[in-house]
Amino acid sequence: MKRNFIVLCVLISLFLFAPAWAGAPLDTVQLNVNRGLEVLRDPKLKAESAKEVKKEKLRLIYNNLFDDIELGKRTLSRNWNRLNTAERQEFVKLFRQVLEKAYVDKILDYTDEKIIFDKEIPLSETQAEVQTKIVTASKEIPIYYRVILKEGHWKVYDVVVENVSLVLNYRTQFNDILSKNPPEHLLETLREKVKEQ
Repeated sequence: MKRNFIVLCVLISLFLFAPAWAGAPLDTVQLNVNRGLEVLRDPKLKAESAKEVKKEKLRLIYNNLFDDIELGKRTLSRNWNRLNTAERQEFVKLFRQVLEKAYVDKILDYTDEKIIFDKEIPLSETQAEVQTKIVTASKEIPIYYRVILKEGHWKVYDVVVENVSLVLNYRTQFNDILSKNPPEHLLETLREKVKEQ
């Protein structure tokens, strides 16, 4: 039960961004998380018949959420260099579909938990960590957004919930596959996962 709730929190975090313009990372995160919350709270989208419309709105937000290539590079780490250009492009596309398909239904179950925006911590001239927390009736769950500034836009490249990094979690899984198999095997695994979902 606790694991499902943590996953839900990560998912809410993942999908609640819109395009991020250069400015204070915390302000950018707060503005765009609130835009995502508007979609989830919209009374016109509460009916089951509006589920696909809500998903599409969240999908559009998700499309602007991550620097997909940065996410792919950081997730594969040193194994990124084992993929050729076409394999990298397919990996980025498949990984995004896996994240979306795995998490979108859980995000739709969001039930108005409160989000507090604490502070931002610079990690470098172009990277920062925005620290937030979700407050429920029984506890507070820390969620840290790691963002990078590229071409004038702040984009998320990792989300850390209760000290569990999305990037590191998937990196462990993918490195395990790639330690014994060629890149094509990882791509086939992701293709199958997308089909199953």
